[in-house]
Amino acid sequence: MSSQAAGNQTSFLGATDDYYNMCHPWLCQPSESGILVLLLLAVLVRRHCLWPGCGHGRPRLPSPVDFLAGDRPQTVPAAVFMVLFSSLCLLLSDEDPLPFLTLASLPNSESWKILALLYYPVLYYPLAACAVAGPRVAYLLGSVLSWAHFSIQVWQRAECPQTPKIYKYYSLLASLPLLLGLGFLSLWYPVQLVRSFTHRTGAGSKLGTRGRSWPGLGGPGSCELRPFSWAPWEGWEQLVVLFTIPLFLDSAGFRLPLKLVISATLTGTAIYQVALLLLVSVVPTMQKVRAGITTDVSYLLAGFGIVLSEDRQEVVELVKHHLWALEACYISALVLSCTLTLLLLIRSLTTHRANLQALHRGAALDLGPPLQSTRPSRKAIFCWMSFSAYHTAFTCFGLLVQQIIFFLGTTVLAFLVFVPVLHGRNLFFLRSLGSSWPFWLTLILAVTLQNIAAHWVFLKTHHGYPELTNRRALYAATFLLFPINMLMGGVVATWRMSLSALYNTIHLICRWPLLPSTAIPLPTPGYCTYRNFLKLEASQSHPAVTAFCTLLLAAPSPRLQAPVDPKGNLRTGEEEEGLQLLQTKDPMAKERGPRASRNRARWGLAYTLLNNPALQAFRKTALSGAQANGAQA
Repeated sequence: MSSQAAGNQTSFLGATDDYYNMCHPWLCQPSESGILVLLLLAVLVRRHCLWPGCGHGRPRLPSPVDFLAGDRPQTVPAAVFMVLFSSLCLLLSDEDPLPFLTLASLPNSESWKILALLYYPVLYYPLAACAVAGPRVAYLLGSVLSWAHFSIQVWQRAECPQTPKIYKYYSLLASLPLLLGLGFLSLWYPVQLVRSFTHRTGAGSKLGTRGRSWPGLGGPGSCELRPFSWAPWEGWEQLVVLFTIPLFLDSAGFRLPLKLVISATLTGTAIYQVALLLLVSVVPTMQKVRAGITTDVSYLLAGFGIVLSEDRQEVVELVKHHLWALEACYISALVLSCTLTLLLLIRSLTTHRANLQALHRGAALDLGPPLQSTRPSRKAIFCWMSFSAYHTAFTCFGLLVQQIIFFLGTTVLAFLVFVPVLHGRNLFFLRSLGSSWPFWLTLILAVTLQNIAAHWVFLKTHHGYPELTNRRALYAATFLLFPINMLMGGVVATWRMSLSALYNTIHLICRWPLLPSTAIPLPTPGYCTYRNFLKLEASQSHPAVTAFCTLLLAAPSPRLQAPVDPKGNLRTGEEEEGLQLLQTKDPMAKERGPRASRNRARWGLAYTLLNNPALQAFRKTALSGAQANGAQA
């Protein structure tokens, strides 16, 4: 019977392996069609941009995402980045990361896996570029390409729902954000194509205001140029607005930059992917172990000197119960980690909004050394490019560290407190706490008596100032209480270390502005990345906002001036404070330099408001019969 069962099990495993080996979908990713679409978009962008003036020019490659434009829909780039990140996460379970190449027969497969990190951005490049190109043909190409991607992914998941690596349904579950993003794009592009046919009239009058929008400026020149409507084709964007209304109730006319929206989307996707990986890699294995426990486990425990009960069946039930408690601790820690990550994401978005609004007003943020200029720099551009990628990596790594620490904490709490109390056995931890009451009572009394003595015995008020008294008793008490204070210092150090570890673990995945600048003696790479990201975003804001920022940064910061008497001498007590002021003979000469710089900055602001070509479209929209580029009818 045993040989027959072994034969059946072997045949079942062989059939499963044959199923996995045969499960290779013949459909590949539409990479060739994507290249063709990209070439067509290059020709269309050349013709669309050069048609009004000249008919000659070279085809140019369209950008995938216009990151610095405020009037573009933000849902499409967020969906494309979600699709790209989900495709990269699926590389963990795919034996052949490149769909057109089988890596089983290659000697150096790791190099091809690294090549896959460059293949998928190129694969989804045309899918994102169709939304930026603008012409009606681009929406048609985007519709065809998005439906091709979506159909192939659905076909692959329906053909091969199971994979042999990690967990049999991991590939199917991990591809849900991928299918969600592709499904949204396959609906968005046809809707935009229909809108391009139904809204042909009046399209030319909007070119003056659709060229570029400027984030951070409320009112008529803000990025929210379109009225809030409930049109069916804008349902997804309105749904996103409804979910984010609690974050932006006090900031009408303000819109988060596209980089932050993409970072928030990638953070949510990373939470799902990492939580799914942590869940399916541990919980099914623990369930299999719990289901396969027999009475032989009692002999295994007896070999280590652990005797839970004389009844073997009771030992099996106890071990299964402890494994179930361990599984519950793991899932609870995972839920706690994901919840804290989402809460910190919401808080970080509000902090980002406040910091960007402060920079748009020309304020100096407490994020390290003050920014001397809002103009872009080489370091700012590099940090801006890597901002979203850094956030995604921080989220993945931080969630993993949180899961480990929270799992250890919940396990210790469960097996030292809750499980012994429920079973009424193995109460050694609670008994040790009960037997250590003299130690804790001594510490409490020592701290209480020292504070009482410091207030009533060793301190007195003389002429309105507190002074030391009874110094001999103070010295004696300090010497006698040194051992107890040393124990108290050990307890405080342990508590401080635990709180610091918990704080750093929680805020590892958090946006960097939540960390206090005083806690970072040296600028960390993440902190510098965030500051330079804000600098570049502020430099690309509305020209009027940039001029105001320049005006406020160019103006000298107000400093505290010490009061002087009519004779020009320092008042009494200023020598003790260490204040040394150089008094000039001509008080008007001291005001001439700052006043001249402020006047130059104000004239620069006036010139920007009057003569900047980028502001003409915003001024002409208030006139009747306005047309593109400010031309009058």
